[in-house]
Amino acid sequence: MPNPAAGTSHLPPSSQLPTGFDAVAWCYDAMAGLVFGPALKKAQRAALAGLPAGAPRVLVLGGGTGWVLNEVLQLRPEATVLYLEASTRMLARAQARLHREMPQAAAQVEFRHGTQAMLQPHERFEALVTFFVLDCISASEITQALARLRAAMRPGAVWLLADFRPAHRGWRWVLLRLMYAFFRLTTGLRARELPDLHPALARLGLRPKRTTVFYGGGMEATVFTEA
Repeated sequence: MPNPAAGTSHLPPSSQLPTGFDAVAWCYDAMAGLVFGPALKKAQRAALAGLPAGAPRVLVLGGGTGWVLNEVLQLRPEATVLYLEASTRMLARAQARLHREMPQAAAQVEFRHGTQAMLQPHERFEALVTFFVLDCISASEITQALARLRAAMRPGAVWLLADFRPAHRGWRWVLLRLMYAFFRLTTGLRARELPDLHPALARLGLRPKRTTVFYGGGMEATVFTEA
């Protein structure tokens, strides 16, 4: 069933939403490709293989400039999507990309400015897509954020994760430190370290059904289901 707000951008009145990634929206995709090559997209595609069949209701949180949105709609042409993004410039780029590349699917997507806090109490989804976004949530906020997302899952839903993997030494630890330092300077990012998501999601009753690692073990694609 088409979403009544589909194809629109819903902008909340609050001026307190995090928009720091506006500063890098223009170069984010190119920069990510330069540093990580094809690994980011490979990890995301591996996670998207876990999308439910048919016409699922999908939440994409922090999807950036919209590449992942088009991937979702190519894999599940009948899906309806809530695209929730905290950067207004990223959101605008994602909306423009959809209208440029897949205009026939515009009515299936609602674009909304904000974080998981902007989810309505009644909203439920068959799939949650969180790709390289949970690592941007500070340690003081991550538990509440994950719980809010968990509450938005319908029974039997999947949580699709693509993200960096925690490291305590070696080149991966150095890389994570450099990334967090860069984004603190350019975007005002409050997070300072990568959350350990597997135990946190286990406490919410979720288990990894399938995990694939990329970039020398520095990234993962995991499909979580109810335990």
